[in-house]
Amino acid sequence: MAAHALALGWGPLRLGSSGCLRGRTPRGPSARGSGLPAPVVLGRSATASSRTEAPGSDLYCVELLRKRDYEGYLCCLLLPAEARSSAFALRAFNVELAQVKDSISQKTIGQMRMQFWKKAVEDIYSGSPPHQPVAIELWKAVKRHNLTKRWLMKIIDEREKNLDDKAYQNIQELETYAENTQSSLLYLMLEVLGIRDLHADHAASHIGKAQGIVTCLRATPYHISRRKVFLPMDICMLHGVSQEDFLRKNQNKNVRNVIYDVASQGHLHLKQARSFQKSVPVKAFPAFLQTIYSGPFPLWFNSSIWKFTPALEFTRWKVPLPAWTAPPRTSI
Repeated sequence: MAAHALALGWGPLRLGSSGCLRGRTPRGPSARGSGLPAPVVLGRSATASSRTEAPGSDLYCVELLRKRDYEGYLCCLLLPAEARSSAFALRAFNVELAQVKDSISQKTIGQMRMQFWKKAVEDIYSGSPPHQPVAIELWKAVKRHNLTKRWLMKIIDEREKNLDDKAYQNIQELETYAENTQSSLLYLMLEVLGIRDLHADHAASHIGKAQGIVTCLRATPYHISRRKVFLPMDICMLHGVSQEDFLRKNQNKNVRNVIYDVASQGHLHLKQARSFQKSVPVKAFPAFLQTIYSGPFPLWFNSSIWKFTPALEFTRWKVPLPAWTAPPRTSI
């Protein structure tokens, strides 16, 4: 069955009358039935002379992001024109990996898909990407910006480890996952912007950890709907809260304290990232656009961007609050 699925092609992209850059599609689990064709390998490679065999691969990435990661989609639109297509490719790659866990019934199928992406990255760096839209656009981005292969492989490896439906043992495990996924993606985004700076990397590391922690919180309502809880077990045990308390949507003080402690760790990383504000090159700031949110803390960026915040809200740091009242979010 899995082998048959991997042999299927990806159909033509149908954007409809509104076009790929107009209209808003709901985020989170509700977007999963959108009808977007699942891109898979055709069993052949695309060389430099054959890349035109995949028309619309750039639009495919745009539409994939618009449907599955709307915040990332908007942030890419705000990037400099020369970096935009590569940013779409990177975030589409991240979406492809993130949605594997939620779309499989068996771990072995997920491992097969991760293996495909590992080989795809190897082929991309050898100049022969698989005939798959995201892989082709990623190959173009690698050629254009000389992206570091290590960061791409770290994202795949960490996503593969996360295929097990297990809660994080402690907050450090969650931070490690966030560092290897979200932070690695930010390192690549910085390279797309032409930034290779130690201070920017330090800021990206902390911002990525903050994003990963907050995404874990925002995904809690979705996970609860599937009768799963992934919040760090050490913090839950500290406050005497069980997974059943979350599944029953208990709103007592102990549950609120768990949410508060997890969110506070994310806020701590955000404060540490801000300590590099004066050292980070201004050109690097667009890579961190997804840190825009509503709350009592000042923005890093020009206030003219504030008009985008209703769609870009990363979290509402109004804690403590029950986890299921946070904006719905999957594992992206």
